[in-house]
Parts: sequence; structure tokens; C-alpha cells
Amino acid sequence: MSRATVTSKGQITLPAEVRRALGLDSGDAITFEPAGEGAFIIRHEVGDIRALKGAVPAPAKPVSLSEMDAAIRARAGRR
Repeated sequence: MSRATVTSKGQITLPAEVRRALGLDSGDAITFEPAGEGAFIIRHEVGDIRALKGAVPAPAKPVSLSEMDAAIRARAGRR
């Protein structure tokens, strides 16, 4: 069983084995779901890919596949 101590600011450090089991990395979000009688379920919060819709603006003009390929080749040639 893992154990953590609450600081005066209400913070805890999750033990490494818990972070590994949940697949957590720095900056990841977790949720606490009430499970009754003082118990909570801790879950790794994974976002829905649909939430990214609109995050990147559409190009001013459509780009063809050949233009994309040319841009990729040009970038690869700079390495």
C-alpha cells in the first residue's frame, strides 16, 4: 500500500508506484471520484481528441498533397 502526507498547503506527492500504475507524467491531470464512505477513486484524466477541434486554424488557401510533399522534402533536406 502506498502512502502520502498532506502539506500545510493541502498538497501531496503521489508515490512513484502510483504514478507508474496510472501512467502519469509531469503536468498530467487526475480526477478524484467519490466512492462512498470517505473513499475516492483516482483516475488519470485523459482528454477527448474531439476537444482539439479548431485548435489549429484552417489555412488561408487549400494546400494540395503535392505541396505538402514538397514542404516535407524541403524540411527533411535541411537536416
